[in-house]
Amino acid sequence: MTGSDIRAAFLKYFEERGHTAVSSSSLVPHDDPTLLFANAGMNQFKDIFLGKATRSYNRATSCQKVVRAGGKHNDLENVGRTSRHHTFFEMLGNFSFGDYFKKDAIVFAWDFLTNVLHLPAEKMFVTIYLDDDEAHDIWRDVVGLPEDKILRKDEKDNFWQMGDTGPCGPCSEIHIDQGPNTGCGRPECSPDCDCDRHLELWNLVFMQYNRDINGTLHLLPKPSIDTGMGLERVASVVQKVTSNYDTDLILPIIDYAATMAGVHYGENEATDVSLRVLADHARSTTFLVADGVLPSGEARGSVLRRIMRRAMRHGNALGMDDIFFYQLCGFVIDFMKGHYVELADKKDFVEKIVMTEEEAFSRTLNNGMRVIREDIIEKLPSGCTVSGEIVFKMYDTLGFPADLCDDILTDAGFSVDMEGFRSCMARQQEMAKRAGLSSGTSAVSDIIKQVASKHKSEFKGYDSLEIDATVLAIISDGKEVESVSNGADVEIILDVTPFYPEGGGQTGDYGTIFAPFGNNLFAKHIEIVHTYKVEGSIVHRGRVIDGTITKGMDVFAKVDSTRRNATQRNHTATHLLHKALQTVLGPHARQAGSSVTPDGLRFDFTHTGQLSPAELQKITEMVNAAIYDGRNVTKELKSQEEAVKGGATALFGEKYGDTVRVVTVCDYSQELCGGCHVDNTAQIGLFVIVSEAGIAAGTRRIEALTGAKANEYLMERSRIVAGIMEQLKVQHASELELRIMAITEQLKEHEKALKAIKERESAREAMQSLKAARNINGVDVVVAKLADLSAEELRNVVDGIINDMKTQAIVLVGSVTNDKVSLVCRVTPDLVGKYKAGALIREVAKIVGGSGGGRDDMAQAGGKEPAKLDEALEAVYGLIG
Repeated sequence: MTGSDIRAAFLKYFEERGHTAVSSSSLVPHDDPTLLFANAGMNQFKDIFLGKATRSYNRATSCQKVVRAGGKHNDLENVGRTSRHHTFFEMLGNFSFGDYFKKDAIVFAWDFLTNVLHLPAEKMFVTIYLDDDEAHDIWRDVVGLPEDKILRKDEKDNFWQMGDTGPCGPCSEIHIDQGPNTGCGRPECSPDCDCDRHLELWNLVFMQYNRDINGTLHLLPKPSIDTGMGLERVASVVQKVTSNYDTDLILPIIDYAATMAGVHYGENEATDVSLRVLADHARSTTFLVADGVLPSGEARGSVLRRIMRRAMRHGNALGMDDIFFYQLCGFVIDFMKGHYVELADKKDFVEKIVMTEEEAFSRTLNNGMRVIREDIIEKLPSGCTVSGEIVFKMYDTLGFPADLCDDILTDAGFSVDMEGFRSCMARQQEMAKRAGLSSGTSAVSDIIKQVASKHKSEFKGYDSLEIDATVLAIISDGKEVESVSNGADVEIILDVTPFYPEGGGQTGDYGTIFAPFGNNLFAKHIEIVHTYKVEGSIVHRGRVIDGTITKGMDVFAKVDSTRRNATQRNHTATHLLHKALQTVLGPHARQAGSSVTPDGLRFDFTHTGQLSPAELQKITEMVNAAIYDGRNVTKELKSQEEAVKGGATALFGEKYGDTVRVVTVCDYSQELCGGCHVDNTAQIGLFVIVSEAGIAAGTRRIEALTGAKANEYLMERSRIVAGIMEQLKVQHASELELRIMAITEQLKEHEKALKAIKERESAREAMQSLKAARNINGVDVVVAKLADLSAEELRNVVDGIINDMKTQAIVLVGSVTNDKVSLVCRVTPDLVGKYKAGALIREVAKIVGGSGGGRDDMAQAGGKEPAKLDEALEAVYGLIG
């Protein structure tokens, strides 16, 4: 069976037994700051296991794409060196949410392995938790395994828990004995050996307990099942190969990489390691970028960047000096798009992102090699130990791979403190976990979470901005209270509310909550300044302006309609903009984030280059055309499957339930969206883009205005243009461009003439210095301090002097511009074997508080202490003498 056959057979097997086949979730976990990437099949069902969510089904099966690199599960350093470690793999799983339990889970697994995959029953054995007699009896009495094939293990091996508290339970693992020719080969090899002979295939988790804060286990009212089996691993057994990399799921990628490198897989172990790294890292890179992760210096992006650069380094080790990795990722897309169909329309985008990073890393590689040579090898005593801090600095500031740094320095005769490097990395990762991953989660106090978890709020604000409601809970001064009075800051929960809670990029509503007071309905009220959602409840934050509000009181909630209407205009405009971007730029231009407020909109999208003025104009025109057409905007509830099949766009990283809200702009766009929108695009009025810029590699940001704000912006621009026309004395705005071009050309001519005058004067001063050249040990040394010249102008002067002197000469010139020192040094070709410009200028630059470098014959530097320039120039004589 092929790997694709196994995947299809698994999903079909469980579908035939009442399971709903669920697509793999994104590799970017939604609303779970504890995870870098999806690392198990159960991630997308976590809220169901925790009792926070429900689905229309209680049995599910999936093939989940998984990345394990960074955090608790980090296989990166072992990839390529073992037969089983990967950063990316596919996890087959079946799940029961309070439906079937141990017996069915065990019978299903055994039946699939023996009767579908036809694995030999006599070669398999299982492990169970120490006191799980129920599982033991099922394996023995129902499946028919002999006692010696049922091994009891302790909590470390066979007890699973989601965290320190919460759902947990024993597990049972199915293993296969691959025979004495596999693994360590030792006669005493047993199931306890870590070699590959006794291979774990499938883990069945029996989630039957809830562990409380004291560590006590309580039986769950509805026990659940969570199982996981690596596709690549089971494929290796079915296909009778000893390595996951030799299966038909990965080997074609290895072969493609080998062809690119002009080598053969299986002939040299070092080459084989690099080819396996390339195949694995191309898979993880492809799927991470396709799921919206982009290489960067923060959190997920930094892990992706490390994966990519590690692959590029191994390609370089195979002799691939030109960029190549983007092509390998393109092959992965073509190879795997049969099952992961979403890859198909992202090929151009993935290749572009990878190519951009690859081109940048080629510069990093060159810079890193230079720093290692000049700052480490040339400065430190041969044979000494290079500290982990130095290696970490190379990695952290230059992105230079630590393993490559280790290899180079070891070859040069140094020892490297890699343990010290790992300590530095651990400190950085802990800081990133605390500061980076949690940054997307609003700080909500524990008391608010506790109170909110006891209540349920119903949002009624799609159809009405005012509604009668009842106060369910009041929180003030960090505790739940029965009432609040004038001046108190408060968080209040209602049974129903028209206030939209912040989410999906849309800001929370403002408004007022009124309470009855005698004959005057509106005497007591709370001004609401924020609305957000916690644990299923909608929380209103505000201040009591008048009277007393009590728990259980009937109130009247009213949203600020002016703010809401402005927000709705901007939210619908983001949908129009998203469609226009994909039409003008291509399908790769997908939403990567947004912010919708009454004052404007911000829209982040995936694209690799700056948008041209023509593209921005076309996008603006397309959005405004949709506004002027007065297209109806409808909102419908549909099943997720129906919505996606109908063409609705779902956003990566977003989490949707079985029933979704579809926002459709007639004959224009469809998106899954829970936000607030206008009923007709004409209500938006006007759309104008105010800025477009890059915010990260492969991610752009557009900021725009609609309605009255857009009109105000254009009026202000018109006022500015009118003022410029008056200053430049032109009658029509159409004349401005030509007038400004003419003035610009005049300025360029004046600057050119001024530059020529400065260079002639500098050349004259330099020639005076040439006459004063000192001869030191047969070398003519020319030193000059010139007035107010840029580094480029200094280079021109130095080049002129060197051309006059030709041989046996060293020239150093310096200048101060805007309180910054510039230095340039040239050495004639016949002297570079003895004197190097880069080494000379580094020493001189230290005196003026700077640094620099360059080639052996020419180097330049900068500094920030102009008062010491004379001292620095004088110092060169001592360096040559």
